Amino acid sequence: MSVKLPVISGEQLIKILAKLGFSVKRQAGSHVVLQKGDIVFSVPLHEELKKGTLKAILSQSGLAVEDLLK
Repeated sequence: MSVKLPVISGEQLIKILAKLGFSVKRQAGSHVVLQKGDIVFSVPLHEELKKGTLKAILSQSGLAVEDLLK
C-alpha cells in the first residue's frame, strides 16, 4: 500500500529537512535553497505545497515519503 503525501507548508518541510541533515544555503525571494553534500534543491515558501512539488523535492533529496512522516 502506498503512503499518502501529507499537506505541509514549505517552512515545515525546511524544518524537517534540516533535522535530516540538510542546511540552508541561501534564499532568493520565496525560494530557499538547501544543500547536503552534492545534493542541492530549492523549496518554495508556500503555505501549502502542491503534491507534485512535494514529490519532486523528495525525489531530488533522495528521501521517501516514509522518511518525511517520521
